[in-house]
This record gives sequence, structure tokens and C-alpha cells, in this order.
Amino acid sequence: MAAARPLAASPLNAANLITGFRIALVPLLIYLLVEDTPRSSLLAGLTFFVACLSDFFDGYLARRHGLGTDVGKFLDPLADKLLVVSALIMLAAMEDPRVPAWLVAAIAGRELAVTALRIVALQRGVVIEADQLGKYKTIYQMFALHGLLLHYPFAGVDFQSAGTCFLWVSAALGFWSAGVYYWRVMRLAPAAV
Repeated sequence: MAAARPLAASPLNAANLITGFRIALVPLLIYLLVEDTPRSSLLAGLTFFVACLSDFFDGYLARRHGLGTDVGKFLDPLADKLLVVSALIMLAAMEDPRVPAWLVAAIAGRELAVTALRIVALQRGVVIEADQLGKYKTIYQMFALHGLLLHYPFAGVDFQSAGTCFLWVSAALGFWSAGVYYWRVMRLAPAAV
């Protein structure tokens, strides 16, 4: 009789379930962005906030309780990219676009390029983890999307302008960090590029 796998080693651990929950929020976010009203905007912002909290908690659980799995290492960044790119595409597709479509294409292209670069490096046995620059990009991106999702003035705050400023900063940091990732792969696994 085979021994049962411990729960921590199982792909169905708490951290991965929270990541799955974050992926499940993507269709809800898209649905809320189809109707452009102050109420749906507020609910979209709240949904994105819950998704950001879930990203923090799944990472915390994985590190603190040793729940990291290969499935989690794949799903966590996938969930983040699905959430961010879906929100940006919906924002660019609105009747009164809040984000230029070319900027969304550039950000999505950056995300795909960095992911592909990491996969190629991993095939060469080199793990390229997120650096501080990439983490700052993510923080600015979260602030940007909250502002852009809310976009109606609430409590006298111009969320649209604030979100746009944060998005430009996150895009600049994103392209800078992509260059750093490329340089690291060139240095650590030159045959990969």
C-alpha cells in the first residue's frame, strides 16, 4: 500500500487553492467591466483588491508553511498575468478608453517575453526569479489598475489621473526590468538566447 502524500506536497494545498480562486476572479472582473457605471467600477476595483490580497496570502502560505509546489510556481504568475492583462484589455476596449491600446499591447508583450525568457532559461537549468525592480513594477501596476478600474471621482479623488500616472511608471519599470532579466539570462545561460 502506497503511503499518502503529505498535504503540503499536494498540488491541492491551501496556497494553490487561493491561486485558483484568483484565476476564477478573472471572468467576474471582465463581467463587471462590461457595464461602465460607478457601481460596476467600484465592484471591479473591489474584485481586483481581493485578487491582490489573495496573491499576498498564497505567497505567504507557500513560503511560511512550505506549501510551494511546481504547480504553484506555474499557476501563481499565470494568475497574475491573466488578471492584469484582462483588466488592461477591458479598459482599452471601453467606449471611452482609459488606457491606450498600444500601451496594453506593449505591456502584454513584455509579460509574454519575460515569461518566455524564464522558460528558456529554466530549460537550461537557470531559475530567473523576480528581482526588486520587477516587484516595484508589480506594486505600481496594482496601484495603476485600482485607479483605472475605479476611474470615477470618489471622495474628491481623481482616480483616472492617478491610475494613469502609476501605469506609466509601472510600464517604464517593466521595460527596464525586462532588460535586466535579459542581461541576467545572457550572463547565466548564454546558450539560452
